[in-house]
Amino acid sequence: MSANPSFFKRICLFIWNILNGTRKLILNLIFFGILAMIVVAISSSEDIQVEDNSALVLNLAGTIVDQKQQVDPIEAALKQGNSGNADGEILLADVLYVIDNAAQDNRISTIVLDLADLKRAGISKLQSIGDALKRFKESGKKVVAIGHYYEQNQYFLASFADTVYLNPQGAVSLDGLSLYSLYFKSALEKLKVKAHIFRVGTFKSAVEPYMRDDMSDAAKEASNDLLSDIWQSYTQTVASNRNIDANSLTLSAQTYLSELDKAQGNSAAMAVNMKWVDSLATDEEFRKTMLESVGKAKSGDSFKQVSFYDYLTLVTPLPNFVEQDSVGIIVASGTILNGSQPAGQIGGDSTTELLRKARFDKHIKAIVLRVDSPGGSAFASEQIRQELLALKAEGKPVVVSMGSLAASGGYWISASADYIFATPTTLTGSIGIFGMITTFEDSLASLGVHTDGVSTSEWAGLSITRTLSPQIETVIQRHIERGYLDFISLVAKERKMTLEQVDTIAQGRVWSGKKALELGLVDELGDIDQAIAKAAKLADLTLFDTRVIEQELTPEQLFIQQMFASASSYLPASLSQSSVLEQMLTQWTGSLKTIASFNDPNHVYVYCDNCALN
Repeated sequence: MSANPSFFKRICLFIWNILNGTRKLILNLIFFGILAMIVVAISSSEDIQVEDNSALVLNLAGTIVDQKQQVDPIEAALKQGNSGNADGEILLADVLYVIDNAAQDNRISTIVLDLADLKRAGISKLQSIGDALKRFKESGKKVVAIGHYYEQNQYFLASFADTVYLNPQGAVSLDGLSLYSLYFKSALEKLKVKAHIFRVGTFKSAVEPYMRDDMSDAAKEASNDLLSDIWQSYTQTVASNRNIDANSLTLSAQTYLSELDKAQGNSAAMAVNMKWVDSLATDEEFRKTMLESVGKAKSGDSFKQVSFYDYLTLVTPLPNFVEQDSVGIIVASGTILNGSQPAGQIGGDSTTELLRKARFDKHIKAIVLRVDSPGGSAFASEQIRQELLALKAEGKPVVVSMGSLAASGGYWISASADYIFATPTTLTGSIGIFGMITTFEDSLASLGVHTDGVSTSEWAGLSITRTLSPQIETVIQRHIERGYLDFISLVAKERKMTLEQVDTIAQGRVWSGKKALELGLVDELGDIDQAIAKAAKLADLTLFDTRVIEQELTPEQLFIQQMFASASSYLPASLSQSSVLEQMLTQWTGSLKTIASFNDPNHVYVYCDNCALN
């Protein structure tokens, strides 16, 4: 027998060596690549130190949220890392924790609000931050704001400062609020697309874009009242902070031009004249002012300071491994969809699982459900509410804290709570229901495509390629009407009202939190701190912890995110930026994508489409 391996065996061995060598090469590249990033991050990092009499620079960037959307860990690290990114997200809880901690930190004497990269945040969230800034000032410390330009949300927060500085070439933009939507009726007709609309509620305008080319009178009436209420809260808060007349914040075009002329066309000087800001200062002038106030840093030429992100890293508490009686906090943020959904959205299954986890945890004695949602699937909303009822049946009180919005399905999941808090500017209500099915039989027919066949019943042949019969439409409308009756019956039972009383304030109309209190839809105005205190009181807790119950990343995902977060500062900024075209396309297609994502098994939705104020 020959000692030489056979030709076939040599071929197999050759192929194996190639595959094994390729495998080792790829693994080595990944391993040494990660190792190199870790070494670079560790060797290049410096210990974060806070000098005495330092300024905490609150350089908030991106969007303030109650719960971050779940993204790929590498993408999250590239976008956020340990520094601000205008496309990133910041937890409201982190901001409040940092400010309150700084109020008790003897090393921090001043907060500097640097809000240039703050993009979006509901007024209710900004008010929570403003309240924390008030607590900081009550500790005898100062808050100053610096900006090249203040847009509306940024200025609302800046108004809480003791001194507001503006760049001499800058401006303050106070435009007011608006609610505008795109309407598609004529476009659908041209495309020969039929939108079959089913709804109950005079003010349930979520489907109006698909059945009209303009806003209905009823929707305009409700929207105008809502905007006026929210804007009044905005102007009164800013006016009180700045000690000026609220009317001076809303200028007609003619008045604005007159004031601009008085300032010889200089917007920054006009802002000083109107007492919107206190002083004009270039970056260099502000640096010198802060040098006089807090002193020069040990290294560099700037004043003593620590950024929000660095300070958060320093003061974030270590996890408590000894479990104690706690108030559990569950965030219900985003659109309500069926099934399991990632963080940043509400899933009928996934959110219910979090509630169930709290129900069976012997250390969780009460729950605060933080709702920040425009609604969505009626089925998923009821699924979540049923789990809340199970929690209450276990003797665990449930308190709802409404964030920026808790409308339609967001109110549905709130209604059965033992106690409901809203902020004055929370958007809530929108108690109505709708369904929509689009069919494309005419569109396809115009292309020469037709659908034909047989079925054992009218139901078996339902398809987006065939028209709905009047009888089927009547059946669906009857289901929608029953859904509306269920909704107002639920509210009537839980809020101790009659059906007639609920129907009068329902009809899909959106209310501010302040108005919702008057109408009996909520129990008290307050934020999450008051909700936690109420939950503890209902559970007879005197000493307790708070614990956020949320979906958790796997250890592998956490490792990758932390590793890339350390190295992300060395990567090109362009990796985390999107083009203007991408942003425009996102805006244009947002409404359609939201409707397309709905997955209610009965095609029935409790959703507030007009809850996004601009």
